[in-house]
Amino acid sequence: MKRIKLITVIFGCLFFGCNQVGIKTTKVTEEKVTTETDDKEQIQNLIRHVYNWHETQKPSEMDMIIDEKDSTYIGYNLNQLKLNIEELKATNFFSNEFIDNYNKIYITLDKKLRNKELEWLVGDLPPFGNDANPWCNCQDVPYNQPNPWDFIEIKIINLDNNKGELIWKWGNLELNKAEGWKEFTYKFRVVKESNEWKISYLEGFNFDKFTRKNY
Repeated sequence: MKRIKLITVIFGCLFFGCNQVGIKTTKVTEEKVTTETDDKEQIQNLIRHVYNWHETQKPSEMDMIIDEKDSTYIGYNLNQLKLNIEELKATNFFSNEFIDNYNKIYITLDKKLRNKELEWLVGDLPPFGNDANPWCNCQDVPYNQPNPWDFIEIKIINLDNNKGELIWKWGNLELNKAEGWKEFTYKFRVVKESNEWKISYLEGFNFDKFTRKNY
């Protein structure tokens, strides 16, 4: 009888222990899913805020330096570039990596213009980039709405606790929208700095492609 009771106790402990492991595993899984959902929502809000902020920015007439004939851009106003950088920092949307890359792009283009490696006539499209707005690789948007950027939806490619690679696309498209809008995607990356998600990379600001490094 004692032996039977002992076996019962042992099996009871084993069952209880396995049950506890199952409960812990379930909790960890649920917490991971909840965390990823929260992160996705935060990142989607972040990228929407970035574009709504950018929409309010007006090009400065002080960005470029023009030659005496008012016919050719011969460089960037580096003092204005510093102000632009400070504006990026003030938003709290962008990581140090993004800001450093942004600054490097325009410093490089300034040198190329001053050294006549690039020629940019006033009124023409710039001889760098991809003939589109680098912020979205687009020239217009598929919505006639006050805040079209609020329709952005994101898809996670890779995401951990500190960094992530994602794409954004247009959501809530009407049936009659062109297929190009439905297929459109734009890559971006995020990192956590001071416990906040920030943009670390936007596809349109790829350094090599933007500056035509290999041309």
